[in-house]
Amino acid sequence: ASTTSQLLSKMRPLTEEETKVFFEKLTNYIGKNVKQLIDRPDEPHVFRLHRQRVYYVQEELMKKSVGIDRKGLVSLGVCFGKFSASGKFKLHVTCLDYIAQFAQYKVWVKPSSEMSIIYGNNLYKAGLGRITEDTPKYQGVVILSMNDIPLGFGTTARSTLECRKIDPKQVVCFTQADTGEYLRDEEHIMS
Repeated sequence: ASTTSQLLSKMRPLTEEETKVFFEKLTNYIGKNVKQLIDRPDEPHVFRLHRQRVYYVQEELMKKSVGIDRKGLVSLGVCFGKFSASGKFKLHVTCLDYIAQFAQYKVWVKPSSEMSIIYGNNLYKAGLGRITEDTPKYQGVVILSMNDIPLGFGTTARSTLECRKIDPKQVVCFTQADTGEYLRDEEHIMS
């Protein structure tokens, strides 16, 4: 039990299993572009685990943080998400900028439905402005305003072809995280 608590109190590289679970989730949204997050030409970045959360950190910053007491460390870099007690991984809205930058598939929301998304609701056909061509069903997507402002991310409930044929009251995208979480869940985002 003491080795487990020591392991949880330190920022460390992900284990092989954690890496597999994390990259499977991330790949659902950005595909092969995962490589671009790691092999950056400007400055190398790494993924590190601290208190069950995965952080995306500049390698140089991580090296400089070695002298910081881990008990007092709240965050270092960008939190991409958190592992549950059962070992499943959930992406957080805090990684939206990176997912939006590298996403393979996107949905655009009509202005009349933007607030609904920001309140955490799913996207219905009536609010769908556009969708990336050939988007499969149950694919991770970034949800954007018609002005290309990232609002959140989710999973498609229908493929592009199905979206063209369905009723306006049908769900086309299940919202998994949205920018409204910064206000709704402010105290839980980093705790």
